[in-house]
Formats: sequence, C-alpha cells, structure tokens
Amino acid sequence: MVAQSLRFHRRGNCQGKSLNYTAAGTFLLFVVFSLAVTAWAARRTRSAAQFYTAGGHLSAWQNALAIAGDFISASTFLGFTGLAFLGGYDVSIYILAAMAGQALLLILIAEPFRNMGRYTFPDMAAYRLDPGPIRIIAALSSLTVILLYLVAQMVAAGALIQLLFQLDYLPAVVVIGTLMVVYVAGGGMLATTWVQIIKAVLMIFGVCVLAAGTLAHFDFSLEQLYRSAAAVHPLGLKVLAPGGLLGDPVSTISLALALVFGTVGMPHILMRLFTVPDATTAYRSVFFASVLMGLVFVLVFFVIGFGAIPILHAHPELFDANGALMGGSNMVIIHLAGAVAGNVFLGFISGVVFATILAVVAGLTLSGATTWSHDIYASVIKRGHVVEEDELYVSRITAVTLGVVAILLALVFEGQNIAYLISMVFAVTASANCPILFLAIYWRGLTTRGAVAGGATGLLLAVLLVIIGPTVWVELLGNAEPVFPYRYPGIISVPAGFLVTWLVSVCDRSARSEQDRLRYDAGYRQMHLGATAP
Repeated sequence: MVAQSLRFHRRGNCQGKSLNYTAAGTFLLFVVFSLAVTAWAARRTRSAAQFYTAGGHLSAWQNALAIAGDFISASTFLGFTGLAFLGGYDVSIYILAAMAGQALLLILIAEPFRNMGRYTFPDMAAYRLDPGPIRIIAALSSLTVILLYLVAQMVAAGALIQLLFQLDYLPAVVVIGTLMVVYVAGGGMLATTWVQIIKAVLMIFGVCVLAAGTLAHFDFSLEQLYRSAAAVHPLGLKVLAPGGLLGDPVSTISLALALVFGTVGMPHILMRLFTVPDATTAYRSVFFASVLMGLVFVLVFFVIGFGAIPILHAHPELFDANGALMGGSNMVIIHLAGAVAGNVFLGFISGVVFATILAVVAGLTLSGATTWSHDIYASVIKRGHVVEEDELYVSRITAVTLGVVAILLALVFEGQNIAYLISMVFAVTASANCPILFLAIYWRGLTTRGAVAGGATGLLLAVLLVIIGPTVWVELLGNAEPVFPYRYPGIISVPAGFLVTWLVSVCDRSARSEQDRLRYDAGYRQMHLGATAP
C-alpha cells in the first residue's frame, strides 16, 4: 500500500548507530533457508506450468498464505503503522478499500478468471478478444505496474537495510536485487510461493505477538489505549477523527477508487489464481487470504498503530532534536517491537520486514518475467509456435533483466519520496487492467478496439496525472504549482478507462467486433460455471 512517510533517509542518517546483530542474524537465517527452498524447487521445476504456476497443485491454504504474503508488502507492513502514528483515523481508508477490493476479487473475479485463463491476466482476455493487441496493451500496463512496485520495494529495502545493518545504500540494493533474481530464475513459482508462505506465517505470528504486547501496556483496554494516544498526539482528539492525512473529499475518493480497483487487478495477485487445481480452490484461497489479511490489517491499525503513539512518546531517546522519530515514521513498528518486547523481538520483527521485502520482490519479478516471456515472446512474437525450453529461458533472462533495471532505478530514486510510486501502481492497475478485466467477464459488448483504447487511455492518464500532480511536479521537479492539483489520479483515470472502453466498444462495427461478441457467448458457460458445465 501507499507508504506515506515522506522520505527515506540517505546514507548519513545511519552513522553512529550500532549494528543490531539479532536483526542481522534473523535476516541471514531467512536468506539461507529460502535459498535452500529455491534449490529444492529448482530440481522440481522442469516445465512452463511448473515455472509459472507451481504445476497448479497448491492447496487452498497454501495459496491463501501466498496471496496474503504477496499483498502485504513491506510498504503495507511498515506504512500502516507509520500512517496511524502520524495521522490516525484516516488510515482506515487503506484497510476498508483494500478489503473492498478483496471482496470484489472473491465474489466477481476469482472463479470466472480461473476458468478462462492459463497463466496470466492477458490469457483470460485473449480468449474472446484478438490475442495480439490485447496481450500487448495488457502486458504494457502489467509491466508498468510491476516495475513501479518493484522499484518502490527496492528503495524501501535499501533504506531499511541501511538503517539497521549499517550497509551503504548501493550494496543493500544489490543484495536484495540479487536474491530476488536467484529465487525467480532458479525456482520459479514453486520457490517464490514457499518463500511467501514462510514469510506470511512469520509475519502473522509477529503481528499477533506485537499486538498482544501493545495491549498489555493498557491492561488490554482499547478505550485506555485510544485515550492515551489522544492525550500525547499533536492532533489531540482529532487523531481519532477524519482529516489527519486526507484533507479534501476529492483526494479521499480518488485514493479509494485506486485502492479498490487496483487491488482487483494486481497482475502478481491474479497470477496466483492459476497455482491451484480448479476454480473452487481458487475461490477458497482468496477467501482464506482475505481473512488473514483482515486479521493483520485490524491488528496493525486498531491496536499497533494507535498503541505506538503513547508507547513511543514515552521514550524520548527515539526522537531527534526536532521531535522526529529516528528513521522516519516507517520505523514505527521496529521501534515499537523494541519498546514492547526488547531487542530480541526487535530483531525478529526486523527479520520479518526483510523477509517481506524479499518475498514480494520475488513475486513481482516472476510476474514480470512471465508477462514478457509468455504474453509477448511466446504468444505475440512467436505466435504460439515456441519450444517450451526457449520460453523458460526467456523467462529467466527477463528475471535477470528486471533485477538489473530495478537496481538501477532504485539507485536513481534513492532518498526520494516513494509514495507516488505506490500510488501510481494502484492507479495504473485500476485504470488500465480493471476495465478490461471486469468487462471481459461481464459484458458481451466488449470489443478488442474498446479494450485496447480503454486500457491505453487509463494507463496514459494515470501516469501523466501523477507526473503533473503535486508529488512529482512540485516535490520532485521543483515547480511552483502542480498542473493537476490532486495527488491521486484515480478520480479521473479510473472512470475514463471504463468510459473509453465502453464508448469505443459500442461504436465498433468492425467484423472483428462481431467475432468478439460471439466468442463471449461461446465461452459464457465455461467462464461462469466451469469447464465441466453441461
């Protein structure tokens, strides 16, 4: 999700701090274990199905843990607590919007998507639309999302390792980038899935323990916790009311649209619906993942985020001379772990944070590699006439290329505001992927021209409006006034994506458009009832 603390600190901010050997040891232990998992998975990954979808044999619970692990990234884990610490109540929009997106995925998307696809999001749309153009536009939006998300995670990883492990930013980013390439190129989806499962279990355990320790400080009374938070927070009682972070309704609506529809269309989340044997198991895995995510979100927001306010303010040594928290608000959960349960638990939570980063970047890299090798190379360039070994080779080369590009971009964006990168991720997904995804499943009138026009419009608008908005145009480029006055483009780009898709499809009278509509009729029963439907 959107990590709202404005800037990660540069190299100098970690000088003078001692290395946390517990945190470093926990991190290294996870790395060694995950590399062993990758070696095990590599010996079992021989076909494209095994590389892309772990052979499609995961259980609902295994896939649920992997989905929850994919969705709850480091920016979520760290950002929720930092946002609650800074602005209080407004963080609820992130939780509510994310869970609304999960509900849409569960109720409207999971089963028909799984019934019609094979490996990726473009697979499903290409069933009824012209495969060439639709794969290109879907792949462009998916790769944009993946690369932006990947760079944001890499910047976060570099800053966090820099702060805790006393590494310079460059080697910190190179370490993370190298590990993610090894996971993906070596073990594919099987390795990435088990890394996610291990990370998800550690994360849920850590959140539950930290929430219990936080509540214990207030005699397990939420009322006492909130009263204490309001008593010490600069906003006072306003910390429990709307307006702490989002100052106008347009920004609130715009962000909510991006988060709700962006959650539905994340390519690395959708890809996991193909790692299970059938649509029913896909549905169950999304349901279980929603329960796990809801548990984490509720504990992080209602307990840990608000509880950190009075607990950390009782430790003045955690603040600098200007009253700012050491390391920035993204370090709230790290400092809270030390204040609640001591240095050993602080080390454990730090290890979990880095496990989270490694697992998420591995999932993103795999999704990007699959998009290029399967949707562009195999399906568009080779038109389906490709040897499976060549396709896997291209996937692995793409994973290495994405790793190198992500490292270089993370160096470019060192110390910069990563909030706009994450907001762009959700805005692009909601504006470009979702119109195609929803309408391909539920509207007979969708045509190839409409899908391409709507996807391209949503993609270009989302990127353009973020660039000319306050975050990039003013804060990064130094201009006096933004061209677009709002930080979040969703209120314009999401409706525009749907509207253009609908309008062009309605006006399309080409021979291909009639074929697109007939293909919908032919696949309707399979899409909504499964391949075995009478």
